[in-house]
Amino acid sequence: MKRRTKVLLGIAAGVVVVGAAGVVGDPIVYANLVNSAADAAPSLAPTGDATLSATEADGTWTATSTGFAGYRVHEVLRGQDVTVTGRTKDVEARATVADGSLTAATVTVQVASISTPESARDDYFRGTAMQTDRFPTATFRVTAPVDVRAALAGTDPDVALRGELTLHGVTKAVTADAQLGVDRDGHVQVAGSVPITFADFGVQAPDLGFVRVDDHGAVEFSVELAR
Repeated sequence: MKRRTKVLLGIAAGVVVVGAAGVVGDPIVYANLVNSAADAAPSLAPTGDATLSATEADGTWTATSTGFAGYRVHEVLRGQDVTVTGRTKDVEARATVADGSLTAATVTVQVASISTPESARDDYFRGTAMQTDRFPTATFRVTAPVDVRAALAGTDPDVALRGELTLHGVTKAVTADAQLGVDRDGHVQVAGSVPITFADFGVQAPDLGFVRVDDHGAVEFSVELAR
């Protein structure tokens, strides 16, 4: 079997190619394996009773090494629903809080370091799909102030972050559905996702007939910010 065929099968379908004859593994087995390996959606870690007042939170915050970012997509393989997640810890973030509002924030992700348990899928993602040699980073930038006093006080963690997502060289206005809280060390946690349609960013979702990746998915992130 040609290498290109193996890559397409491994990436777009994530299936196991067995032997030179190209016998494809049981899709039910594959679906169960991949679904069990999918990461949970980003969420806040338990924080106890940790809080910050608006005055205490004022200032500039930068990401620690704890965070991650990546993607979540759904595919159908011979009738089987499969969820695939990719992750990287190669994330930089910076945020400014003033008078109880998140006035500015930027998250930058090294796209080429995003990985899954399937190396062939990752090769396709970095090459054909995302062209990381040309577009190595993805960036989310908050463009409107967000009142975070309730989140810092531990009474309502839900926040909507309006901003711009730059992905695959294309910038679009988006809204991230997120949660914000304070951990036991006084760090600020922000976890959430941005729903996207791939075509909006010039990315073609693979469709090989026996396997089809949805034309939409989510960019996910979880960052811990410290001063």
